[in-house]
Amino acid sequence: MDIDAILDNVYMLPQPSKELLKAHISETAYDRGHLLFKVNKVSSNIYFIRKGMVRAYAETADSEVTFWFGKEGDTVISMNSYVYDKKGYENIQLLEPCELYEMQTGNLRTLFEEDIHIANWGRKFAEQELIKVEERLIFRQCRTAMERYKELIATDPELLQRVQLGHIASYLGMTQVSLSRIRAELK
Repeated sequence: MDIDAILDNVYMLPQPSKELLKAHISETAYDRGHLLFKVNKVSSNIYFIRKGMVRAYAETADSEVTFWFGKEGDTVISMNSYVYDKKGYENIQLLEPCELYEMQTGNLRTLFEEDIHIANWGRKFAEQELIKVEERLIFRQCRTAMERYKELIATDPELLQRVQLGHIASYLGMTQVSLSRIRAELK
C-alpha cells in the first residue's frame, strides 16, 4: 500500500500539508523475525506497513500473549512511547519480510506545532487507535472462544493464511489445543 493511501485513510490532508508530512517519511525494510520494537525500550519511530505482517505481544512468566496483528496499511506504534516518551510494554515482531515507511516521532511532534492540518491528522490517528483498542477489548472480554474465532474468520480470514495458529490462539485468548477443537467443530 502506498503512503498516500495510508495517510488518507487516517484523514484527508490538503496537498501542501501531505507533502510536508511525506518529506519526513522514509522507506525501510526488515526480514521476518526482526523485532521492530522491544519491551522496556522507548521507540522514537512510527512505522506504516507498505507490505508484510507484524504482531504485537507481551511476555508473561511462561508465555507470549499476542494482542494485535498489523498488515498492509496499518500503523505500527508504541503508544506509550508516542504519547509519553516512555518505555513501551510490547514487542513488535515481523511475521513476514516487511517493507515499511518510517517517521521519527520527534519530527511528527514538530509538524503538529507547525501545521494545523497535520495536527488534526494526528488527532484523528489517535482517535482511530483508541477505537481499535476498545474494539479489541470488547472482542476479547465479551465473547466466547467460539464467537471470537467466528468473528475473526468473518472480519479477517486472510490472517488464518498468514499467521501461525499458535499466535492466533494467543490473540483469541485460548490455547492452541482449544483452537484446534473449535476448528474441528466448525468443519
